[in-house]
Amino acid sequence: MDTIVTAILLGIVEGLTEFLPVSSTGHLILATELFGYDSHQWAMFNVMIQLGAILAVVVQYWRTFWAVGMGLLRLEPISLRFLRNLLAAFIPSAILGLLLKDQIDVMLGSPMVVCWALILGGVAILVIEKHAKTGELTGIGQLPLRQALGVGLAQCVSMIPGVSRSGATIMGALAMGIERRTAAEFSFFLAIPTMLGATTLELIDNREAVMASTLGVGWAEIAVGFAVSFVVALAVIRFFVAYVSRSGFKPFAWYRIVAGAAAIIWLSLR
Repeated sequence: MDTIVTAILLGIVEGLTEFLPVSSTGHLILATELFGYDSHQWAMFNVMIQLGAILAVVVQYWRTFWAVGMGLLRLEPISLRFLRNLLAAFIPSAILGLLLKDQIDVMLGSPMVVCWALILGGVAILVIEKHAKTGELTGIGQLPLRQALGVGLAQCVSMIPGVSRSGATIMGALAMGIERRTAAEFSFFLAIPTMLGATTLELIDNREAVMASTLGVGWAEIAVGFAVSFVVALAVIRFFVAYVSRSGFKPFAWYRIVAGAAAIIWLSLR
């Protein structure tokens, strides 16, 4: 398959799945098996195009970030609590990610782990949505510290490929009584430091390859994947918040279960 076509397809996969509770990493791992490309060669590409999805969050919520930034300069309590909550939710996965990086890298090479994580994650979404008591619509800066920290601890589970970072954070938030829209937006905002941290760590680990321009995939493919990921992720963010506010997360849960089961069958028969 042409490398530019592969870059476009992977950009679409990343943009579609990064902010839905279906696991972008898991889908990229399964795409490796489906498209038959060299996962090691495209590993840095997969990390870099996540920055396109991050940019989509910044563009969609630039007014929120601007207001928070101005509020921080004036030491407004609501802006200070927004930053506090974001940091409290980010720190647990940052620490655990550094400590368990080698073990995580091993799991990233296992498509079957992804399949079972998709299925079990789908079941967990159905259970949590059925029993969670939805709170009132609020803002990130109005959440108590314990809820922000709880979301951060939930995000740690997403280090298992196939669990889904957005799925873990949103379901963790719902389980603690945070309203659906707030839970989704908190997950989007938390993606920025989390994914920037992961990308920075990968760049540091592969700094020699970056400096020597031997990433395995050219910068043209990275640029195409980045752009596609950004456009698709921006559309998904706008759709997702409106959809889950009305209809909830059950369709995504059933998709995970069906996709995971189908992938197990396919991997077993090929």
